[in-house]
Amino acid sequence: MSKFEYPMLSRTDMISILAESQIAAIIETDLKNPTPDFVADIYTRLLVYLDLLHEEDEGQVEFAALEQLENPHYHVGSARIMNLYIKVKEVITMLQCPADFTLRDLLKPQGDRTQFFLSAILNFCLHKDSKMNELRPIGEELTLLDEQRRGLEDKISQLNAEIAEYNDARERELPLAHEVDGKVKELRQKIADLNNHQMSLRASYRKLKERSSEMDGEISRAEFDLVQSVQENANLRSKIVQSPDKLQRALEEKKSVREEARNAERLAMQSFEAKTAVLEVYTKALKKMSKHFDQMQAIHEQVNSAKSIEKDYKALKAKLSDDGLMDKSLDAKLVELQMKAQQLNELKKLLEKERAMKCEEATKEYNTIKSEVESKRHDLEARQRRVEAVLSEVDAITSKTNMVNESGAAKVQKLVSKREEIAEQFKKYKNSIEPLLQCANS
Repeated sequence: MSKFEYPMLSRTDMISILAESQIAAIIETDLKNPTPDFVADIYTRLLVYLDLLHEEDEGQVEFAALEQLENPHYHVGSARIMNLYIKVKEVITMLQCPADFTLRDLLKPQGDRTQFFLSAILNFCLHKDSKMNELRPIGEELTLLDEQRRGLEDKISQLNAEIAEYNDARERELPLAHEVDGKVKELRQKIADLNNHQMSLRASYRKLKERSSEMDGEISRAEFDLVQSVQENANLRSKIVQSPDKLQRALEEKKSVREEARNAERLAMQSFEAKTAVLEVYTKALKKMSKHFDQMQAIHEQVNSAKSIEKDYKALKAKLSDDGLMDKSLDAKLVELQMKAQQLNELKKLLEKERAMKCEEATKEYNTIKSEVESKRHDLEARQRRVEAVLSEVDAITSKTNMVNESGAAKVQKLVSKREEIAEQFKKYKNSIEPLLQCANS
Protein backbone atom coordinates (compact mmCIF):
# COMPACT_ATOMS: atom_id res chain seq x y z
CA MET A 1 0.00 0.00 0.00
CA SER A 2 1.26 3.51 -0.84
CA LYS A 3 2.39 5.51 2.15
CA PHE A 4 0.67 8.80 2.94
CA GLU A 5 0.93 11.23 5.81
CA TYR A 6 -1.67 12.29 8.35
CA PRO A 7 -1.87 16.09 8.10
CA MET A 8 -4.40 17.41 10.54
CA LEU A 9 -7.18 18.92 8.46
CA SER A 10 -9.03 21.94 9.71
CA ARG A 11 -12.74 21.81 10.38
CA THR A 12 -13.50 24.00 7.34
CA ASP A 13 -11.41 21.71 5.12
CA MET A 14 -13.25 18.67 6.44
CA ILE A 15 -16.63 20.32 5.86
CA SER A 16 -15.67 21.33 2.29
CA ILE A 17 -14.22 17.85 1.47
CA LEU A 18 -17.32 16.10 2.80
CA ALA A 19 -19.57 18.45 0.84
CA GLU A 20 -17.56 18.16 -2.42
CA SER A 21 -17.47 14.38 -2.14
CA GLN A 22 -21.24 14.39 -1.41
CA ILE A 23 -20.64 12.30 1.71
CA ALA A 24 -22.41 14.47 4.25
CA ALA A 25 -23.38 18.07 4.89
CA ILE A 26 -22.22 19.11 8.38
CA ILE A 27 -21.43 22.28 10.27
CA GLU A 28 -18.51 23.25 12.45
CA THR A 29 -20.51 22.77 15.66
CA ASP A 30 -20.93 19.08 14.84
CA LEU A 31 -17.15 18.69 14.89
CA LYS A 32 -16.63 20.79 18.01
CA ASN A 33 -19.24 18.97 20.07
CA PRO A 34 -19.82 15.59 18.39
CA THR A 35 -22.68 13.39 19.50
CA PRO A 36 -22.78 9.58 19.30
CA ASP A 37 -25.47 9.69 16.61
CA PHE A 38 -23.47 12.20 14.52
CA VAL A 39 -20.24 10.15 14.87
CA ALA A 40 -21.99 6.89 13.95
CA ASP A 41 -23.65 8.52 10.95
CA ILE A 42 -20.47 10.17 9.61
CA TYR A 43 -18.38 6.99 10.07
CA THR A 44 -21.10 4.95 8.33
CA ARG A 45 -21.18 7.38 5.41
CA LEU A 46 -17.37 7.28 5.10
CA LEU A 47 -17.32 3.48 5.11
CA VAL A 48 -20.05 3.39 2.46
CA TYR A 49 -18.06 5.92 0.38
CA LEU A 50 -14.95 3.71 0.66
CA ASP A 51 -17.08 0.68 -0.32
CA LEU A 52 -16.14 -1.05 2.93
CA LEU A 53 -19.68 -1.16 4.29
CA HIS A 54 -22.97 -1.70 2.49
CA GLU A 55 -26.13 -0.10 3.71
CA GLU A 56 -27.99 -3.39 3.77
CA ASP A 57 -25.32 -4.87 6.08
CA GLU A 58 -25.93 -2.37 8.86
CA GLY A 59 -27.25 -3.86 12.07
CA GLN A 60 -27.42 -7.41 10.72
CA VAL A 61 -26.56 -10.09 13.27
CA GLU A 62 -26.23 -13.81 12.62
CA PHE A 63 -29.00 -16.05 13.93
CA ALA A 64 -26.45 -18.16 15.81
CA ALA A 65 -25.41 -15.03 17.73
CA LEU A 66 -29.01 -14.01 18.30
CA GLU A 67 -29.73 -17.40 19.84
CA GLN A 68 -27.13 -16.66 22.54
CA LEU A 69 -29.11 -13.61 23.73
CA GLU A 70 -32.12 -13.80 26.00
CA ASN A 71 -33.81 -10.68 24.59
CA PRO A 72 -32.33 -10.02 21.10
CA HIS A 73 -34.55 -6.99 20.42
CA TYR A 74 -32.82 -5.17 23.28
CA HIS A 75 -29.43 -5.57 21.57
CA VAL A 76 -30.25 -4.21 18.07
CA GLY A 77 -28.53 -0.89 18.72
CA SER A 78 -25.56 -2.48 20.45
CA ALA A 79 -25.09 -4.93 17.54
CA ARG A 80 -25.13 -2.05 15.04
CA ILE A 81 -22.66 -0.05 17.16
CA MET A 82 -20.33 -3.04 17.56
CA ASN A 83 -20.43 -3.79 13.83
CA LEU A 84 -19.61 -0.16 13.05
CA TYR A 85 -16.88 -0.15 15.69
CA ILE A 86 -15.25 -3.26 14.17
CA LYS A 87 -15.37 -1.81 10.66
CA VAL A 88 -13.96 1.59 11.70
CA LYS A 89 -11.22 -0.05 13.77
CA GLU A 90 -10.26 -2.22 10.77
CA VAL A 91 -9.97 0.90 8.62
CA ILE A 92 -7.95 2.77 11.26
CA THR A 93 -5.65 -0.22 11.72
CA MET A 94 -5.27 -0.63 7.96
CA LEU A 95 -4.29 3.04 7.68
CA GLN A 96 -1.64 2.47 10.36
CA CYS A 97 -2.96 5.37 12.33
CA PRO A 98 -0.77 6.25 15.33
CA ALA A 99 -3.80 6.56 17.65
CA ASP A 100 -6.02 3.63 18.70
CA PHE A 101 -9.73 3.76 17.96
CA THR A 102 -11.79 2.63 20.97
CA LEU A 103 -15.46 2.03 21.66
CA ARG A 104 -15.49 5.22 23.72
CA ASP A 105 -14.89 7.20 20.49
CA LEU A 106 -18.33 6.01 19.35
CA LEU A 107 -20.26 6.13 22.60
CA LYS A 108 -18.71 9.25 24.19
CA PRO A 109 -16.84 11.00 21.37
CA GLN A 110 -14.41 13.83 22.00
CA GLY A 111 -13.94 16.67 19.55
CA ASP A 112 -10.17 16.45 19.11
CA ARG A 113 -10.08 12.63 18.74
CA THR A 114 -13.06 12.63 16.37
CA GLN A 115 -11.38 15.33 14.29
CA PHE A 116 -8.12 13.32 14.27
CA PHE A 117 -9.77 10.07 13.06
CA LEU A 118 -11.95 11.89 10.52
CA SER A 119 -8.84 13.69 9.25
CA ALA A 120 -7.01 10.35 8.80
CA ILE A 121 -9.93 8.74 6.94
CA LEU A 122 -10.47 11.83 4.74
CA ASN A 123 -6.75 11.91 3.90
CA PHE A 124 -7.07 8.28 2.83
CA CYS A 125 -10.15 9.20 0.75
CA LEU A 126 -8.19 11.99 -0.98
CA HIS A 127 -5.25 9.62 -1.49
CA LYS A 128 -7.55 6.97 -2.94
CA ASP A 129 -9.27 9.49 -5.25
CA SER A 130 -5.91 10.75 -6.54
CA LYS A 131 -4.72 7.19 -7.20
CA MET A 132 -8.00 6.32 -8.90
CA ASN A 133 -7.71 9.43 -11.09
CA GLU A 134 -4.18 8.33 -12.02
CA LEU A 135 -5.35 4.80 -12.81
CA ARG A 136 -8.51 5.87 -14.68
CA PRO A 137 -6.67 6.65 -18.01
CA ILE A 138 -4.93 3.26 -17.75
CA GLY A 139 -8.29 1.57 -17.22
CA GLU A 140 -9.80 3.46 -20.16
CA GLU A 141 -6.78 2.53 -22.28
CA LEU A 142 -7.16 -1.10 -21.21
CA THR A 143 -10.85 -0.97 -22.11
CA LEU A 144 -10.00 0.54 -25.50
CA LEU A 145 -7.29 -2.07 -26.07
CA ASP A 146 -9.73 -4.79 -25.09
CA GLU A 147 -12.28 -3.45 -27.59
CA GLN A 148 -9.58 -3.21 -30.28
CA ARG A 149 -8.47 -6.74 -29.43
CA ARG A 150 -12.03 -8.04 -29.76
CA GLY A 151 -12.43 -6.15 -33.07
CA LEU A 152 -9.12 -7.54 -34.38
CA GLU A 153 -10.06 -11.03 -33.23
CA ASP A 154 -13.37 -10.71 -35.09
CA LYS A 155 -11.54 -9.39 -38.16
CA ILE A 156 -8.95 -12.18 -37.88
CA SER A 157 -11.69 -14.79 -37.59
CA GLN A 158 -13.44 -13.24 -40.62
CA LEU A 159 -10.17 -13.21 -42.59
CA ASN A 160 -9.45 -16.78 -41.51
CA ALA A 161 -12.90 -17.76 -42.76
CA GLU A 162 -12.23 -15.96 -46.07
CA ILE A 163 -8.79 -17.62 -46.29
CA ALA A 164 -10.39 -20.99 -45.62
CA GLU A 165 -12.94 -20.27 -48.36
CA TYR A 166 -10.14 -19.22 -50.73
CA ASN A 167 -8.16 -22.34 -49.86
CA ASP A 168 -11.24 -24.51 -50.43
CA ALA A 169 -11.90 -22.74 -53.74
CA ARG A 170 -8.24 -23.13 -54.69
CA GLU A 171 -8.31 -26.83 -53.81
CA ARG A 172 -11.53 -27.23 -55.80
CA GLU A 173 -10.13 -25.30 -58.77
CA LEU A 174 -6.66 -26.87 -58.57
CA PRO A 175 -7.59 -29.90 -60.76
CA LEU A 176 -9.25 -27.53 -63.23
CA ALA A 177 -6.14 -25.33 -63.22
CA HIS A 178 -3.92 -28.37 -63.85
CA GLU A 179 -6.27 -29.47 -66.62
CA VAL A 180 -6.21 -25.97 -68.12
CA ASP A 181 -2.40 -25.92 -67.88
CA GLY A 182 -2.27 -29.26 -69.69
CA LYS A 183 -4.68 -28.00 -72.36
CA VAL A 184 -2.67 -24.77 -72.73
CA LYS A 185 0.53 -26.78 -73.19
CA GLU A 186 -1.20 -29.04 -75.75
CA LEU A 187 -2.60 -26.00 -77.58
CA ARG A 188 0.80 -24.31 -77.59
CA GLN A 189 2.37 -27.47 -79.04
CA LYS A 190 -0.45 -27.71 -81.58
CA ILE A 191 -0.01 -24.01 -82.48
CA ALA A 192 3.72 -24.59 -83.00
CA ASP A 193 2.98 -27.61 -85.23
CA LEU A 194 0.35 -25.64 -87.16
CA ASN A 195 2.75 -22.73 -87.55
CA ASN A 196 5.37 -25.08 -88.96
CA HIS A 197 2.77 -26.65 -91.26
CA GLN A 198 1.65 -23.16 -92.31
CA MET A 199 5.25 -22.18 -93.08
CA SER A 200 5.69 -25.34 -95.20
CA LEU A 201 2.36 -24.62 -96.98
CA ARG A 202 3.45 -21.04 -97.62
CA ALA A 203 6.75 -22.28 -99.09
CA SER A 204 4.94 -24.81 -101.31
CA TYR A 205 2.44 -22.07 -102.24
CA ARG A 206 5.28 -19.77 -103.27
CA LYS A 207 6.83 -22.57 -105.34
CA LEU A 208 3.49 -23.33 -107.01
CA LYS A 209 2.95 -19.63 -107.62
CA GLU A 210 6.37 -19.34 -109.26
CA ARG A 211 5.65 -22.40 -111.40
CA SER A 212 2.22 -21.03 -112.36
CA SER A 213 3.83 -17.71 -113.30
CA GLU A 214 6.30 -19.65 -115.49
CA MET A 215 3.44 -21.61 -117.08
CA ASP A 216 1.52 -18.35 -117.62
CA GLY A 217 4.57 -17.02 -119.46
CA GLU A 218 4.78 -20.15 -121.60
CA ILE A 219 1.02 -20.02 -122.36
CA SER A 220 1.31 -16.35 -123.33
CA ARG A 221 4.23 -17.12 -125.57
CA ALA A 222 2.30 -20.04 -127.17
CA GLU A 223 -0.71 -17.81 -127.72
CA PHE A 224 1.56 -15.20 -129.31
CA ASP A 225 3.05 -17.85 -131.55
CA LEU A 226 -0.46 -19.05 -132.46
CA VAL A 227 -1.53 -15.53 -133.35
CA GLN A 228 1.56 -15.12 -135.49
CA SER A 229 0.85 -18.44 -137.22
CA VAL A 230 -2.74 -17.37 -137.91
CA GLN A 231 -1.47 -14.12 -139.43
CA GLU A 232 1.06 -15.97 -141.50
CA ASN A 233 -1.64 -18.40 -142.64
CA ALA A 234 -3.74 -15.46 -143.74
CA ASN A 235 -0.82 -14.01 -145.61
CA LEU A 236 -0.18 -17.36 -147.27
CA ARG A 237 -3.81 -17.61 -148.34
CA SER A 238 -3.50 -14.19 -149.93
CA LYS A 239 -0.38 -15.28 -151.73
CA ILE A 240 -1.74 -18.74 -152.82
CA VAL A 241 -2.89 -17.46 -156.24
CA GLN A 242 0.31 -15.62 -157.02
CA SER A 243 2.89 -18.43 -157.02
CA PRO A 244 2.06 -22.15 -156.61
CA ASP A 245 5.68 -23.07 -156.03
CA LYS A 246 6.05 -20.51 -153.47
CA LEU A 247 2.71 -21.63 -152.13
CA GLN A 248 3.90 -25.20 -151.98
CA ARG A 249 6.96 -24.14 -150.18
CA ALA A 250 4.91 -21.89 -148.02
CA LEU A 251 2.45 -24.71 -147.38
CA GLU A 252 5.23 -26.98 -146.38
CA GLU A 253 6.62 -24.29 -144.24
CA LYS A 254 3.19 -23.65 -142.87
CA LYS A 255 2.67 -27.34 -142.27
CA SER A 256 5.87 -27.45 -140.39
CA VAL A 257 4.82 -24.29 -138.58
CA ARG A 258 1.37 -25.76 -137.94
CA GLU A 259 2.93 -28.93 -136.65
CA GLU A 260 5.02 -26.80 -134.42
CA ALA A 261 1.90 -24.81 -133.46
CA ARG A 262 0.01 -28.02 -132.75
CA ASN A 263 2.89 -29.24 -130.75
CA ALA A 264 2.91 -25.92 -128.96
CA GLU A 265 -0.86 -26.16 -128.58
CA ARG A 266 -0.53 -29.65 -127.12
CA LEU A 267 2.17 -28.36 -124.88
CA ALA A 268 -0.08 -25.44 -123.97
CA MET A 269 -3.00 -27.79 -123.30
CA GLN A 270 -0.75 -29.95 -121.21
CA SER A 271 0.50 -26.90 -119.39
CA PHE A 272 -3.14 -25.72 -119.02
CA GLU A 273 -4.15 -29.10 -117.67
CA ALA A 274 -1.14 -29.03 -115.38
CA LYS A 275 -2.08 -25.50 -114.34
CA THR A 276 -5.68 -26.67 -113.83
CA ALA A 277 -4.38 -29.52 -111.70
CA VAL A 278 -2.16 -27.07 -109.84
CA LEU A 279 -5.18 -24.78 -109.43
CA GLU A 280 -7.19 -27.68 -108.04
CA VAL A 281 -4.28 -28.44 -105.74
CA TYR A 282 -4.23 -24.74 -104.75
CA THR A 283 -7.99 -24.84 -104.21
CA LYS A 284 -7.72 -27.92 -102.04
CA ALA A 285 -4.75 -26.36 -100.25
CA LEU A 286 -6.80 -23.15 -99.77
CA LYS A 287 -9.71 -25.15 -98.35
CA LYS A 288 -7.34 -26.99 -96.04
CA MET A 289 -5.65 -23.71 -95.09
CA SER A 290 -9.03 -22.07 -94.44
CA LYS A 291 -10.03 -25.07 -92.36
CA HIS A 292 -6.71 -24.89 -90.53
CA PHE A 293 -7.23 -21.14 -90.18
CA ASP A 294 -10.65 -21.76 -88.59
CA GLN A 295 -9.05 -24.31 -86.32
CA MET A 296 -6.31 -21.81 -85.52
CA GLN A 297 -8.94 -19.16 -84.74
CA ALA A 298 -10.74 -21.62 -82.43
CA ILE A 299 -7.39 -22.52 -80.87
CA HIS A 300 -6.56 -18.83 -80.60
CA GLU A 301 -9.87 -18.24 -78.81
CA GLN A 302 -9.12 -21.18 -76.55
CA VAL A 303 -5.66 -19.73 -75.96
CA ASN A 304 -7.21 -16.35 -75.17
CA SER A 305 -9.66 -18.00 -72.77
CA ALA A 306 -6.74 -19.94 -71.28
CA LYS A 307 -4.77 -16.69 -70.99
CA SER A 308 -7.75 -15.03 -69.29
CA ILE A 309 -8.04 -18.03 -66.97
CA GLU A 310 -4.31 -17.86 -66.33
CA LYS A 311 -4.63 -14.12 -65.72
CA ASP A 312 -7.47 -14.73 -63.26
CA TYR A 313 -5.38 -17.48 -61.67
CA LYS A 314 -2.44 -15.09 -61.34
CA ALA A 315 -4.77 -12.42 -59.90
CA LEU A 316 -6.14 -14.94 -57.41
CA LYS A 317 -2.60 -16.03 -56.63
CA ALA A 318 -1.55 -12.39 -56.11
CA LYS A 319 -4.61 -11.83 -53.94
CA LEU A 320 -3.74 -14.94 -51.94
CA SER A 321 -0.17 -13.64 -51.54
CA ASP A 322 -1.58 -10.27 -50.42
CA ASP A 323 -3.88 -12.10 -48.02
CA GLY A 324 -0.87 -14.05 -46.81
CA LEU A 325 1.03 -10.79 -46.18
CA MET A 326 -2.05 -9.39 -44.43
CA ASP A 327 -2.24 -12.60 -42.39
CA LYS A 328 1.40 -12.16 -41.42
CA SER A 329 0.83 -8.53 -40.43
CA LEU A 330 -2.30 -9.53 -38.51
CA ASP A 331 -0.37 -12.37 -36.90
CA ALA A 332 2.30 -9.86 -35.87
CA LYS A 333 -0.40 -7.55 -34.47
CA LEU A 334 -2.01 -10.55 -32.78
CA VAL A 335 1.32 -11.51 -31.23
CA GLU A 336 1.78 -7.92 -30.07
CA LEU A 337 -1.72 -7.86 -28.61
CA GLN A 338 -1.10 -11.25 -27.01
CA MET A 339 2.10 -9.85 -25.48
CA LYS A 340 0.14 -6.86 -24.17
CA ALA A 341 -2.60 -9.17 -22.91
CA GLN A 342 0.06 -11.33 -21.26
CA GLN A 343 1.58 -8.25 -19.61
CA LEU A 344 -1.88 -7.17 -18.49
CA ASN A 345 -2.56 -10.67 -17.18
CA GLU A 346 0.75 -10.60 -15.30
CA LEU A 347 -0.14 -7.17 -13.92
CA LYS A 348 -3.57 -8.50 -13.01
CA LYS A 349 -1.98 -11.52 -11.30
CA LEU A 350 0.36 -9.22 -9.37
CA LEU A 351 -2.58 -7.04 -8.35
CA GLU A 352 -4.60 -10.11 -7.39
CA LYS A 353 -1.62 -11.43 -5.44
CA GLU A 354 -1.21 -8.09 -3.68
CA ARG A 355 -4.95 -8.01 -3.02
CA ALA A 356 -4.81 -11.56 -1.68
CA MET A 357 -1.93 -10.60 0.59
CA LYS A 358 -3.81 -7.53 1.77
CA CYS A 359 -6.96 -9.60 2.24
CA GLU A 360 -4.95 -12.18 4.18
CA GLU A 361 -3.44 -9.45 6.36
CA ALA A 362 -6.86 -7.88 6.79
CA THR A 363 -8.30 -11.31 7.63
CA LYS A 364 -5.58 -11.86 10.21
CA GLU A 365 -6.21 -8.42 11.66
CA TYR A 366 -9.92 -9.10 11.55
CA ASN A 367 -9.44 -12.40 13.37
CA THR A 368 -7.26 -10.75 16.00
CA ILE A 369 -9.72 -7.89 16.34
CA LYS A 370 -12.56 -10.40 16.44
CA SER A 371 -10.82 -12.33 19.20
CA GLU A 372 -10.18 -9.07 21.04
CA VAL A 373 -13.79 -8.07 20.53
CA GLU A 374 -14.95 -11.49 21.74
CA SER A 375 -12.78 -11.22 24.83
CA LYS A 376 -13.98 -7.67 25.37
CA ARG A 377 -17.53 -8.81 24.78
CA HIS A 378 -17.09 -11.49 27.42
CA ASP A 379 -15.57 -8.87 29.70
CA LEU A 380 -18.48 -6.56 28.94
CA GLU A 381 -20.94 -9.36 29.65
CA ALA A 382 -19.19 -10.09 32.96
CA ARG A 383 -19.09 -6.37 33.66
CA GLN A 384 -22.75 -6.14 32.73
CA ARG A 385 -23.53 -8.96 35.11
CA ARG A 386 -21.54 -7.20 37.83
CA VAL A 387 -23.30 -3.95 36.98
CA GLU A 388 -26.64 -5.72 37.17
CA ALA A 389 -25.65 -7.14 40.57
CA VAL A 390 -24.51 -3.70 41.66
CA LEU A 391 -27.76 -2.25 40.29
CA SER A 392 -29.74 -4.83 42.26
CA GLU A 393 -27.73 -3.91 45.37
CA VAL A 394 -28.31 -0.25 44.59
CA ASP A 395 -32.01 -0.95 44.23
CA ALA A 396 -32.02 -2.72 47.57
CA ILE A 397 -30.05 0.14 49.17
CA THR A 398 -32.40 2.61 47.49
CA SER A 399 -35.39 0.79 48.89
CA LYS A 400 -33.76 0.76 52.32
CA THR A 401 -32.89 4.41 51.91
CA ASN A 402 -36.45 5.16 50.95
CA MET A 403 -37.67 3.28 53.98
CA VAL A 404 -35.17 5.13 56.19
CA ASN A 405 -36.18 8.38 54.56
CA GLU A 406 -39.83 7.59 55.19
CA SER A 407 -39.17 6.64 58.80
CA GLY A 408 -36.94 9.70 59.18
CA ALA A 409 -39.60 11.86 57.63
CA ALA A 410 -42.13 10.42 60.13
CA LYS A 411 -39.70 11.07 62.99
CA VAL A 412 -39.03 14.57 61.69
CA GLN A 413 -42.77 15.13 61.47
CA LYS A 414 -43.11 13.96 65.05
CA LEU A 415 -40.23 16.19 66.13
CA VAL A 416 -41.76 19.11 64.26
CA SER A 417 -45.11 18.55 65.98
CA LYS A 418 -43.34 18.13 69.33
CA ARG A 419 -41.33 21.31 68.64
CA GLU A 420 -44.55 23.16 67.94
CA GLU A 421 -46.07 21.85 71.19
CA ILE A 422 -42.96 22.92 73.11
CA ALA A 423 -43.12 26.32 71.43
CA GLU A 424 -46.76 26.71 72.38
CA GLN A 425 -45.99 25.63 75.98
CA PHE A 426 -43.06 28.07 76.01
CA LYS A 427 -45.35 30.86 74.81
CA LYS A 428 -47.88 29.97 77.50
CA TYR A 429 -45.13 29.87 80.15
CA LYS A 430 -43.77 33.17 78.90
CA ASN A 431 -47.17 34.76 79.02
CA SER A 432 -47.72 33.42 82.51
CA ILE A 433 -44.42 34.71 83.92
CA GLU A 434 -44.49 38.10 82.25
CA PRO A 435 -46.65 39.70 85.06
CA LEU A 436 -44.36 38.23 87.69
CA LEU A 437 -41.32 39.64 85.88
CA GLN A 438 -42.94 43.02 85.65
CA CYS A 439 -43.77 42.99 89.36
CA ALA A 440 -40.24 41.99 90.22
CA ASN A 441 -38.78 44.76 88.10
CA SER A 442 -41.06 47.33 89.72
